[in-house]
Amino acid sequence: MARSALTGTRIRERRTALRMKQADLARAAGISPAYLNLIEHNRRRVGDSLLEQLAQVLGVDPVALSEGAEGVLFDGLREALASAETEGGAQAAGLPELERIEEFVGRFPGWAAVLAGRQARVAALERVVESYSERMAQDPFLLASLHEVLSAVTSLRSTAAILVETEDIEPEWRARFLRTIQDESLRLSDTAEALVGYLDELEEAETGLSSPLEQVEAWLSMRGWHLPELEQPDPPAPETLIEGVAELASGAARKLALAHIARAAEDARALPLAPFAAALLDCGSDPARLAQRFGAPMGAVFRRLATLPAGIEGAPPAGLVICDGSGTLTFRRAAPGFTMPRFGAACPLWPLYEALTRPMQPIRTVVDMAGRLPQRFLTYAFCAPRQPAGFEGPVLMEAMMLILPPPPERASGERPVGSSCRICPRADCVGRREPSILSEA
Repeated sequence: MARSALTGTRIRERRTALRMKQADLARAAGISPAYLNLIEHNRRRVGDSLLEQLAQVLGVDPVALSEGAEGVLFDGLREALASAETEGGAQAAGLPELERIEEFVGRFPGWAAVLAGRQARVAALERVVESYSERMAQDPFLLASLHEVLSAVTSLRSTAAILVETEDIEPEWRARFLRTIQDESLRLSDTAEALVGYLDELEEAETGLSSPLEQVEAWLSMRGWHLPELEQPDPPAPETLIEGVAELASGAARKLALAHIARAAEDARALPLAPFAAALLDCGSDPARLAQRFGAPMGAVFRRLATLPAGIEGAPPAGLVICDGSGTLTFRRAAPGFTMPRFGAACPLWPLYEALTRPMQPIRTVVDMAGRLPQRFLTYAFCAPRQPAGFEGPVLMEAMMLILPPPPERASGERPVGSSCRICPRADCVGRREPSILSEA
């Protein structure tokens, strides 16, 4: 059963089926008819944000345009096979034949959908377990609560053992032991209730916004990571952009948001949106060429590429991660498929950290992100010193890594990386600093 990999062809077929003119679709998606014509003839790559816009206008799922109707089933079945190989070994007997996956989907689409759905459910539950494991290893409230539970249980067991094993206990001491059991039972009950309530709040909030950085990232995600108000000749005061924002629940988050707005305003002045969008069509997404063209700092180009509005012609789907000299992540915008840790340190093999050791030297690396279905990314990393207190103050280092789709051709030297050691399945990684809960399982 043949499967087409031409996204543009699917877009054209769907538009033709709806009897929609090319100009009407281009206008609704916010792009030019000429650019849409190139896309439909498979001469331009379609970014994730533009694909979502086109799919919304055409009334279909983005996956149906990018991979065809069977794309989700193929990926789900491949992931199920990878999971079976991981659990039972690559040479385990009875593993299904990968080369016959298209035949299976064609003959039994219902069973294929069931298997792919169950695999998606298993993967979602694994992510929940990983999230809770990572949080329990880093969250001080959970650590204290679990210690309190263990302490109360130990006290109850010791007191109950004395009452059971000692036949003759004076009434006064028996009353003391019973009072101890009552007090420890209440303490255990209160602690367990608080712990369950805390976990329920995380489940309801889904993201569990426990830090100011997460609150800022949630706010930026709601706005598509772009602040169009800053593109105006006379932008409003930064305070007006965060007034009444529910995601910014703490004072620390609001301060971080104001700092981000100030920096984004500087980037908008250094790299105006219209000229920068035009330069993307001429220079591509190479940050060095863009920085040279505008005479702008490399960091400003990184941030601008990662926060462009949807619909910019030639703009690839980009992610960005920034850290300070200690390696602490201070900004995270994940690219699709590139997993970033919520707590703790990231993978030490990221080019981001290599850039810290090579200030002012740009690093271009293709990385292979670990997973049951590994994904490749093109990364650009750069580190620059800052002296906010002047010559008399300390030198602060800031490194950033831009994450872009990979080049079409494979080359030697692609670097295997993960999200963080705690949830990375690479057992033989030279940079591992702690066992993975995946390998332990």
